[in-house]
Amino acid sequence: MKKVKITVLKTTLDEELAAEYGVEGLTCCPMLKAGQVFYADYAKPEGFCDEAWKAIYQYVFALSHGAEKDLFYYGDWIKVPGVAICSCNDGLRPVIFKLEATDEQAEINYVPVR
Repeated sequence: MKKVKITVLKTTLDEELAAEYGVEGLTCCPMLKAGQVFYADYAKPEGFCDEAWKAIYQYVFALSHGAEKDLFYYGDWIKVPGVAICSCNDGLRPVIFKLEATDEQAEINYVPVR
């Protein structure tokens, strides 16, 4: 299993939807900032948003297990092998991520509990 580089590309706010459904003063996600970089494999990186992880972990898992050899979705989504562009599931203020396969081997750094 390889590590996957996760880069926060941008934080967004859908002003139209936020005006209709959001609380007063809603802004872009306060948890993540453009340019932040995380590395993941089998587990959520420390400091990474739980909800964002739920939205992207399946892509991280695929890339960490060799999907970088092929294009996601048969080449009709991303044109660069080993890359996925995805977002968290916040409909008012989604955060956009770039996931990249790396050659760095993942290491399990915990003791399983039985």
